[in-house]
Parts: sequence; C-alpha cells; structure tokens
Amino acid sequence: MKTYVILCLSMLLAATLPARSQSSGQISYEVTRKIDQSRLRFKINGEDVKVGDPNFPTDVPDSRTFGQKVLFAGNLVKENRDEQNMVKRMVVVEDRLSGGGPPRTTNMGNPFEEHIYVDLGTRKIITILIIGKEKEAKTYRSEKPLQPATGWQITDQTKKIAGHVCKKATVPFNKETYTVWFTTEIPVTYSPVHELTPETGLVLLIEGSQEQFRATKINTNAVDIKEVQPPSNAQNVTPEQLTDLRQKAMADFHQEMMNSGVVGGGGN
Repeated sequence: MKTYVILCLSMLLAATLPARSQSSGQISYEVTRKIDQSRLRFKINGEDVKVGDPNFPTDVPDSRTFGQKVLFAGNLVKENRDEQNMVKRMVVVEDRLSGGGPPRTTNMGNPFEEHIYVDLGTRKIITILIIGKEKEAKTYRSEKPLQPATGWQITDQTKKIAGHVCKKATVPFNKETYTVWFTTEIPVTYSPVHELTPETGLVLLIEGSQEQFRATKINTNAVDIKEVQPPSNAQNVTPEQLTDLRQKAMADFHQEMMNSGVVGGGGN
C-alpha cells in the first residue's frame, strides 16, 4: 500500500512539473565563405576590369571570414552578423601601371539595416529592414516559414565542438551534401543556416564546399527576452515586397556613389 501511494505521488508531481523549456544565452560563430570573383568589378585607368583580364588585381582574396552572434531566449532567436550592417566601402583603384599608389577605400555609409529573427515556436523567419536614418527611417517586416531540408542521415560519429558533444549528420542541400554537427546538450533547436535545422538540437558546425559555420563560444547566461523580440512598429510586407525595397535602396545607394565621384569598386 505504501509503495502504491509513493508511486501515485511521483506520477502526480511529474504531471505538474513544467515542460522542459528553451534556455537562453549567446553563441558566437565564425563564418567563412568563398568569394565568387566572377561577380567582382574594378575600374582601372578608366576601364572596367573583371576576372580573367590581364589587369585584374592579383591580391583579391578568394574567401572572406566574419563573425555571427546569436542571442536566444525562450522561443526567440536574434542573429547579428558582423558584415550584415557594416559600413559599405568602395575600393578606389589608383593607376597602378604608372605607380599611382596602392588601392584605398572610401566609406560610403549603409543603404539600410537588416536584422533576422527566428521564432522557434511558430517556426518562422522574421526579417526586419530599416531604410533611412533617424526620424526619416522606415521599418518593414516580412515573415516566411522555416522549412528545413529533408533527407538527413544521422551517423554514430561524435566529436566535441565548443565544449559540447555533437553528432554528425549529412544533408542534401543546394545541389550538394552538407556535413552538419549538432548537440542536444543545450535545450535549443537552431541552425545558422535555417534550412539545415535538425528536428532537435543546436547546430555548432556546418561544412559545405563554399561555406563553413563554426561555433567558437557558447554562453548560457540569462538573456532578457526584450533583446530578441522584433520591433513592434514595423510595417508588414511580403517577402517579394521586401526584396523590391532592398533592391531599390541598393540602387539608390549605387547612384549616390556614382554622384560622389567614386571611380571603381568591388562587388559582394
């Protein structure tokens, strides 16, 4: 009889305990991407120069590395890329053939701010676009569903990344097979490449032929939920409308650069 009573009490306590919730904290990723040099353009001695031309600069890097910080609290995630809202720079190429000096850069400001949020509860990706400065700034919001890639093959192989044991998986995505390492030691399901989000787990390393995301530091200190909430004053637009707004802001930015007298530049 005593055993029965203890068992019933245990079941009652288990039923009243809250479900395991998402934790909070910050993750720092190092991102490396190969540069498509076919998209780069320079102007040297008044002539457009692209990859393959004899005067195409030989010191252009074939990859770029930047940081991405992720704040998470509850079911919300906010991404901050070092390069996302950085000041745009144009490379001004002097007349190298006549010894005019090394390339120099000109800060041209930024045509817009863009911030990415992920709602893990409703599985939505929220993009906030801010165009303009201060009182003239306009804020737009667009949403799209988080749709992970299918065909995951989870292996028994494990290794430690940023202090946490991760499982290895391979996933077909973007016409190639990515290697994804994820951990279930932290109760949050997230990936810096949204399409490579596992059913359960936090992705700490993604390896593809053109890019790599590696977690370098994880901090599980408390994060105020307000820090990861999208602004409430944004105008709702469709993803297509957001693309149009972004392209128009970039076109206006390029026109401003031309009017400022900048003679050449590198593409993204």
